[in-house]
Amino acid sequence: MPKRFIRLLLCCAMAVVSGCALVPPEPVVTGPLTAPPPMPPPPIAQANGAIFQPTAYGNYPLFEDRRPRNVGDIVTVVIQEKTNAAKNVQTTTDRSGSAGFGVGLAPAILPTDLGAKQNFDITGSNASEGKGSTRADNTFSGTLTTTVIGVLPNGNLQIAGDKQIAINRGSEHIRFSGVVDPRSITGSNTVSSTQVADARIEFRSKGTMDEVQTMGWLQRFFLNISPF
Repeated sequence: MPKRFIRLLLCCAMAVVSGCALVPPEPVVTGPLTAPPPMPPPPIAQANGAIFQPTAYGNYPLFEDRRPRNVGDIVTVVIQEKTNAAKNVQTTTDRSGSAGFGVGLAPAILPTDLGAKQNFDITGSNASEGKGSTRADNTFSGTLTTTVIGVLPNGNLQIAGDKQIAINRGSEHIRFSGVVDPRSITGSNTVSSTQVADARIEFRSKGTMDEVQTMGWLQRFFLNISPF
């Protein structure tokens, strides 16, 4: 078999292995991102002159505000996430010891090697020091309009939403999901992300800026087979 063909096979194998090494990041937000398709439209309300029409879509009871409470309603989430974490560790240990043995007088029956001059001293010490520190600062702000995708038995709302922005050859998408108490929603139909339980926020980008931060396939290959 020609050497050139063998080299070509090796290059192809390296490319396949390195391609398998590129694992895309796992999504943070899972599940549906919008409400399911609506049910068939209800019967058309009769024009009987009444202000409240219970069969007309968009009508609410007379003493009920317009806060979202049903599947398909809209909730605007004001993302205000800011986390700061710091940790410092410092350890210092010191240990020392000594031992001595001296023979002042030895019986004559003992060998001469065990005479009075056979003295010895042992000393030892051990010291270690370690330091470590870590710090993380994250800030994320913005707004995202979500949809109610479910209503829990206690009245809490399951919300989820997705926003995609494409500029030239790059694109970004923001995904959000969580559980919100309807009483936390303001009159302007907004809620802070700090008041959303089980909040999951995902911000991803595709394009030139994302490719610049991606490791090359050959570098990934040697990184996977490297024992260090």
